[in-house]
Amino acid sequence: MGTKSIQDSAVAVIGGGPAGLMAAEVIINAGLQVDLFESMPSMGRKFLVAGKGGLNLTHDEPHEIFLSNYGIQRNKLEPILEQFGPEEVRKWAQDKGIETFVGSSHRVFPKNMKAGPLLRSWLEQLKIKGVIFHIRHEWTGWSKDGSLQFNTPQGEKYIKANTTVLALGGGSYKHLGSTGKWVKILSDIGVTVTKLRPSNCGFNVAWSNIFRTRFEGQPVKSVIMTFTDSNGKVAIKQGEFIITEYGVEGGLIYALSSSLRDELEMTGKATLKIDLAPGWLREKLLERLSLPRGSQSIANHLRKKVNIQGVKAGLLWEFGSKEKFTDVEYLSTMIKELPLPLIAPRPLDEAISSAGGVVFNEIDERLMLKSLPGVFCAGEMLDWEAPTGGYLITACLATGRTAGLGVLAWLESHR
Repeated sequence: MGTKSIQDSAVAVIGGGPAGLMAAEVIINAGLQVDLFESMPSMGRKFLVAGKGGLNLTHDEPHEIFLSNYGIQRNKLEPILEQFGPEEVRKWAQDKGIETFVGSSHRVFPKNMKAGPLLRSWLEQLKIKGVIFHIRHEWTGWSKDGSLQFNTPQGEKYIKANTTVLALGGGSYKHLGSTGKWVKILSDIGVTVTKLRPSNCGFNVAWSNIFRTRFEGQPVKSVIMTFTDSNGKVAIKQGEFIITEYGVEGGLIYALSSSLRDELEMTGKATLKIDLAPGWLREKLLERLSLPRGSQSIANHLRKKVNIQGVKAGLLWEFGSKEKFTDVEYLSTMIKELPLPLIAPRPLDEAISSAGGVVFNEIDERLMLKSLPGVFCAGEMLDWEAPTGGYLITACLATGRTAGLGVLAWLESHR
């Protein structure tokens, strides 16, 4: 393969996910030339996968509650989300011809539930406005003269850009383009990057073969999970989760995943407490379980008296002491506070998103790298994380917009 130089660009955006596309939109709307580079054969692949079960764009809830979902980096993201939050996301989608609605748990979806129409409309608008897309261009860093360097099917290519937006994603779902290779590139030139770790991920549990064979793939519905970390901080969430071959996953697990992961990293252990019967007071459980059992098995007694059956009953047998099940005090405690010991988070590549990335001390309020003037970062490659529920996409769009505006301000100040 030969080496080929391509036309200089006013602005290069590297990464064709929501953050990169939003940065490109802001910049092209100002009338500047934008070249957008994507390592994959098409744009927005992870965005499309995120919308497979219904594209959750954002979350319609009180502002304070919304912001609280960004954890320890809330203060860094708050000024950005103040400018482009849930209401702005919905207006932005409407501009693409996509009407939205508020579903269960205040989640916001396109009316057709699909990611494809929104992405197609978005890309078409950008093309009409003049964004030039370069697919199968894998960014490998900077050459000695400061040019951006890419591996392509035609060989190495170089481009000189006045400014650059890096929107390269995190480290999950590598087959969709978020490889995390950029970590070494930036680290090697002195940019501080915290280790990429799994977020919104499943966890390993040491299931017995009997339990695994019988219940793999089944949802555990209508439960409350409580997790207390080693510092005494308590998190309580209600919802459902899924039994997998290796352990557990699903919305309820993802909502607690950052705390669970951190605890496992710090202490080597983490145990969830599960309330299998949220609608029952302990006293009522005791009363019902104390009714005469006669010749019935304990399993039938549980099913008939307190509606504990199927996978919930399986969990009781998996982690309870069967010898003590005749003790209704013990049994009611297990139903309300079933311990679920976790072993480890699943690998980063399996996670929905990743934690870690470029630390906020390395960037200014416009998301420009302090050590690389004219180079901006956006999206999941920054050091923040959030649960599923539209929080991830909203922050990616918002940081992409901030980086785009930062590019415009930078170019204006260097005329």
